[in-house]
Amino acid sequence: MNKKFIIFFLISAFSYALQAQDVVETDSISPLQFEKREADNQLPSVSTAAKPVVRFGFLSYSEVIRLMPEYISAQEKLNRLQEKYEAELQRSDKEFNRKYAEFLEGQKEFPENILLKRQKELQELMEKSIQFRDETKELLANVRKEMTAPIMEKLNEAIRIIGLQHQFEYVLNTDNNTYPYINKSVGMDITSLVKSKLNIK
Repeated sequence: MNKKFIIFFLISAFSYALQAQDVVETDSISPLQFEKREADNQLPSVSTAAKPVVRFGFLSYSEVIRLMPEYISAQEKLNRLQEKYEAELQRSDKEFNRKYAEFLEGQKEFPENILLKRQKELQELMEKSIQFRDETKELLANVRKEMTAPIMEKLNEAIRIIGLQHQFEYVLNTDNNTYPYINKSVGMDITSLVKSKLNIK
């Protein structure tokens, strides 16, 4: 035998042995196992772990807070205080209008020094009126903030407790159309729960 024939014979024998081994392994497993093995060889492994759903709550702060007895009481106090300042502003306006009318009526007859004095008085009254309006606006804003701070704390605490009970990731305030769309399959309206927690209807 020449060398080429010997090499060809060895390669053929080795190939036949591998095919026979594959047939033996295939015959030794069930059809279902064989199909599963073939599928595993063809398809990539895919994780079937589901992505966790983010859960959250939502409500309108203004809808709840305006029903709280503490807020109603604070609002009544603010209204009374505002009425007093409005009355003082109206008195100042009437005084200015009276003096301005007197100035217009007598300006042609006033000596120059009196005319200048009246003009200065009117200017001072106007500046004081503007300053008083600005101070009143700022004061009322500060009073409102001080009165509503503990009320907001109480509301936020009720929301926090409900959030913990339902294991929410967060709670949204829907005031001012901040969230025009909310998917209610993953979000929960907690308005009634918060009202119940605060003992309001």
